[in-house]
Formats: sequence, structure tokens, C-alpha cells
Amino acid sequence: MFAIKAKKRETSEKLDVLRKKGEIPAVFYGAGKTTTSITIGTVEFKKVWRDAGESSAVKVTMADGTIIDALIHVVQVDPVTDEPIHVDFLAIDMKKKIKVNVPLTFEGIAGAVKSGIGNLVKVLHEVEVEALPTDLPHGLVVDVSKLETLQDQVFVSDIKLPAGVVIINNPTDVVASIVAQVEEKEEVAAPVDLSAIEVEKKGKKEEEGALGAEAAAPTKEEKPDKK
Repeated sequence: MFAIKAKKRETSEKLDVLRKKGEIPAVFYGAGKTTTSITIGTVEFKKVWRDAGESSAVKVTMADGTIIDALIHVVQVDPVTDEPIHVDFLAIDMKKKIKVNVPLTFEGIAGAVKSGIGNLVKVLHEVEVEALPTDLPHGLVVDVSKLETLQDQVFVSDIKLPAGVVIINNPTDVVASIVAQVEEKEEVAAPVDLSAIEVEKKGKKEEEGALGAEAAAPTKEEKPDKK
């Protein structure tokens, strides 16, 4: 099981100061535990987070020797640096089954993609499972190599599970499928009819000439009425 060291944090401590010292402010709660503010090492946490993810149990070891079994529940990251700046640990009972979302990893090359008849569509990226904390998988593998035609699909029921793990999702839910590959046709511009342009220009010039002649023609003077 994964483990990380922690120490109790006073709420009066400035968070920015802690982060500059290489520590991350955190908290644990749940499973009847009192909500407790703690700090954990940034480098150590990033390694545990990478390896355990948010679906594997982690032992949070306090400075006084107290051990809290927990899951990495919520991780806040800096929007600029993408570094973790706060962590919520969810305390768990190791003797009780829990439900968590587990990420899916796709492996293999679909035959339909290899032959060029279609593209792979990943419908689900995670599934909900139930198991004892010690049996929780870090992730589940989906083999897409069997997708040979446009009609082939991978269902939840096709996912291989470790002992003691049950998937909550509907067994008939589609995990991955193939969609027909559509060729993008290049639009060809219609040829320009130069003769039409010449005729149009010529007609426009003739019209302008007629208007000019009409404007230049003398007008007849009106004769005065005879009384």
C-alpha cells in the first residue's frame, strides 16, 4: 500500500509560506474521523499521487504515529503552474467495501483502424467499481484490438477485473466502438467565365454611354401660351 508522512497543521499558519517551504496544506475527514488540517511534503505527495491516483488506498502517517487509511479525494492545482496546492484525503474503513471511479487505459490497435475503414471512439474513460480498499485497482485495461469491423464494440462486460472487484456500470454500456472514416472532399472552385465578365463590362459601358448622351441632349424650350 502507498504511504505518505503528514503533520498536524495550525489553521493560523499562512498557506503561501508553507508552499514556499515545499509543503502542501491538506485535510482528512470521513469514516468517523474528526476533520483535521495537515501538511504533506510536495515532492513525496506528487510521487504518491502519480502512482496511487485517486482510487488506491494511501496510509497517511502522522508525526505521533497515528495512521489514517484514506483515498486522495480532491486535489486543487495552480492554474498557471499545474502544481498541487491543496489536498483532501477521504478517510476509509479498510474492512468495508467502497465505490470509486477507476480510469480506463486503452491498449492494442483496432483492426478497423489499421485497415483504414474507421476511427476508434472512446465512449467511457472511467468506470465505477466496488471493492475492499485493499482490492481497489489503480486502473483497468481495455483491449481494443478485437475491433475489426464497423459493427464491433467493447462493452463494460468485456473488461477483465481483478479478484474482489465488481463494476457498478451497466454491463451493456459501450466502452469503445468504431465509426466509419469519412474522406474530406476538396472543394474545386468553379471556372471563371471570362466572356461573361467581358459582356457584362461591355453592357455596363454602353449603358453609361447612353446615360451620358441623354444628359447631353438639348431640351426643347417651351413656347409661351398665346393669350
